[in-house]
Amino acid sequence: MNPKQCYDDLAAHYHLLFENWEASMTRQAAVLAAILERECGRPDETRILDCACGIGTQALGLARLGFRVSGCDVSPRAVERARVEASQRGVELQVSVANMLHLDCLKDSEFDAVICMDNALPHLENAEELVQAAAQVRAKLRSKGLLMASIRDYDHLVKERPVVQGPSFYADQGKRRIVFQVWDWLDDRRYIFHLFIMQEHGKQWETFHTAATYRAVLRDELTKAVYQAGFAKAQWLLPTESGFYQPIILATV
Repeated sequence: MNPKQCYDDLAAHYHLLFENWEASMTRQAAVLAAILERECGRPDETRILDCACGIGTQALGLARLGFRVSGCDVSPRAVERARVEASQRGVELQVSVANMLHLDCLKDSEFDAVICMDNALPHLENAEELVQAAAQVRAKLRSKGLLMASIRDYDHLVKERPVVQGPSFYADQGKRRIVFQVWDWLDDRRYIFHLFIMQEHGKQWETFHTAATYRAVLRDELTKAVYQAGFAKAQWLLPTESGFYQPIILATV
């Protein structure tokens, strides 16, 4: 299953990946805002494009903190949900459907920062697409603009090759919810992730499943890609430094 289909299917269920989606939005926004303010300046003067916004997990939180945020995603259903979530919260968030490989379809540019969080880049099929996406991001940035992206710690995961992630057990008003992933490795870099969300309804259980392919992107590979795309400087922030749950690359034009 391709990422568009996967995240179209997941859009209505995405919040269930978190124990409390609202609280997670707030926590992530606080961590990312600290980095963005340090690198780009005041929130009200910082224009951000979230090029893999999904249903708005990072974009909504940053917009609530005063950043001027636009978002796009390959999934039309995720984009529509982000639009609804923004409206329900009274948050200004412009969203549209766009693939990060073709950001030139977006009319706006000169962003202070483009963000791409939650392991979105490893959905790209090869190193060439990684460079293409980085180049598309660079073209949307002003001079001295910032790319901020996070990926799983594949430098370790490709050695361990785990076959399961989780399970995580949550409770929703006394009803249980279980979230886990199964990883089917196709070779030393590519794997299919199967996401399962099980919810208790009385004496019955309802199971949601979706799947997509990832290609493990190593930190050196992503660093090389941003330099090939024309970025002038790149650095990594590990979770112990940033407080975010995945390694983050910061690349500046």
